[in-house]
Amino acid sequence: MWFTSQSAATEVTQMDTDSILDDELEMIGRTEASNSEVVSESEAKNAGPALDWFEAKTNSGTESPDELPSGDAHLHVERTFVFADLSGFTNYTRQNGPHEAVKLLGEFRRIARNVAAKRGVRVAKWLGDGVMIVGVDPTAAVAFGAHLIHHFSPTELNVRVGLASGIALLFEGDDYIGEPVNLAAKLCAAAKPDEILGACDLTDLPEWVKAENAVSVDIKDVGLITDIHRLVPVL
Repeated sequence: MWFTSQSAATEVTQMDTDSILDDELEMIGRTEASNSEVVSESEAKNAGPALDWFEAKTNSGTESPDELPSGDAHLHVERTFVFADLSGFTNYTRQNGPHEAVKLLGEFRRIARNVAAKRGVRVAKWLGDGVMIVGVDPTAAVAFGAHLIHHFSPTELNVRVGLASGIALLFEGDDYIGEPVNLAAKLCAAAKPDEILGACDLTDLPEWVKAENAVSVDIKDVGLITDIHRLVPVL
């Protein structure tokens, strides 16, 4: 529940609202899964974690069980992680109701999914009112985040973005664990609406994305992080 109340009637109403929103989010997920969409050639070539494991193996992969290397399989990969979410979505839901909120969320997911496909980055997971993106090419990943800001800034949707590049552990096939993942998520949470905070190499920026200045971000349970760049699409 998003807020508490001393009134039992208010709590019941909020529970009903939560239930409606959950049901409609589930419907969006089913619609996304059933829609037949055109996938860009770049995304089709990126098999995600399956390709990571295939390229990293040191054996043929066809050996008998007792011929495989011993020990647990761990894979470290260099990636750029992008987190983007709708700033103020909870408040928007309170003011406009779950039906309007789901329309807003559906538009955000549709644009994010389409931009990711065209830029050759992968939607790793949907996070309620946000998304986690994984990119092999840091420039394309930065371009994804900047594209979202550029697209939504003139609209009523307030999007914020955090991104970071580095080495992460590919865990249980399709999950990522490591400092750049956590940092990107926390930078997104620290960003203001229509803002991109990035821990990345400035040589990886697309030509149409500029770094305004380096800032320091005080992150809860982490401390002060320096040399974070505020990135801006210049179009």
